[in-house]
Amino acid sequence: MDQYHRGKNKKVSSGTGGSKRKSRDKKLAHVGGTFASVRVGESKEKKVKRMRGGSRRVVPRKIDLINVLSEGKMQRVKILGVVESHDPNYARMNIITKGAILNTDLGKVKVTNRVGQDGVVNGIKL
Repeated sequence: MDQYHRGKNKKVSSGTGGSKRKSRDKKLAHVGGTFASVRVGESKEKKVKRMRGGSRRVVPRKIDLINVLSEGKMQRVKILGVVESHDPNYARMNIITKGAILNTDLGKVKVTNRVGQDGVVNGIKL
């Protein structure tokens, strides 16, 4: 090797010109789930989902209350609607996601948790 190619391996041709293939497929455990679109609704609808290892997770479909942290204490407040979200279509369809701004009885509240993962809605008063 000369001084310009020190430490670098030269590319070795396999002779066939074929491309390398993956050693294995993705495991099903590494694939994520579908998007749980939690909407603002009058009745509380929940779905129990079986997780890996037999554990269970409660995934809400419709939810009407939010836990709001304001002035150092938590309050359960009624959700009136979604004002703003990272996707304008989610705000129009009243889908609650993390970072969405909701209109409640206390005023505007920002969602601080992932609702489809946790099963409840938590937020802070703006």
